[in-house]
Amino acid sequence: MRTIGVLGGMSWESTQSYYQALNQGVNQALGGFHSAQIVMVSVDFAEIETLQQQGDWQTAGQLLASAAKRIEEAGAECLLLATNTMHNVAPAIEAAIQIPFLHIADATGEKCQSDGVTRVGLIGTCFTMEQDFYKARLKERFGIDVVIPNEQERAEVHQIIFDELCHGHIHASSRERYLDIMTSLHQQGAEAIILGCTEIALLVEQKHTQIALYDTTALHASKAVAWALGN
Repeated sequence: MRTIGVLGGMSWESTQSYYQALNQGVNQALGGFHSAQIVMVSVDFAEIETLQQQGDWQTAGQLLASAAKRIEEAGAECLLLATNTMHNVAPAIEAAIQIPFLHIADATGEKCQSDGVTRVGLIGTCFTMEQDFYKARLKERFGIDVVIPNEQERAEVHQIIFDELCHGHIHASSRERYLDIMTSLHQQGAEAIILGCTEIALLVEQKHTQIALYDTTALHASKAVAWALGN
């Protein structure tokens, strides 16, 4: 088994979902008392969130690249960045390390492609929905068209993530609002919805809707487990 590196803390609420998914995945594959070999660095999200709001992606990239190098030096053999939004600085992180970087959009795109899905709805932070680092990768590498909510809906999705989910607050009213927005995307031709923020799966699960959902946290972790086990 190879050692998985995890760069987390953005937020820690979803990072704990990664830790659980990685260990469950390895145990399901190997049985017994097996668990994942993990090296983790968890950053202070307050610092990262401030840089996001300032639009200072360069400094954020430098901070995460430094953390990634610490993970590599500690013995990790691949790296997971346990957040969707901060894949905006993935190039800076990849340039700083020698080990493979498992990109969250690739894990998601591969699953969409294998399911024959060519048009998806994307919900996440405003950064993920509005900037191209995620949408363009899905289009260019996997031929997947992306539909996003309208401006007001994007603001609501973003606010719920930062004001509620990042703090572990789960409200039924917010779930219903997300489901309404997902239904609207589905009506615009989205065959499935990408939960493009690692906290969203804390609020919305497949049992809540008949629209196909792609949980990026679960897909990312599953890709890492397969890699660690040589599958």
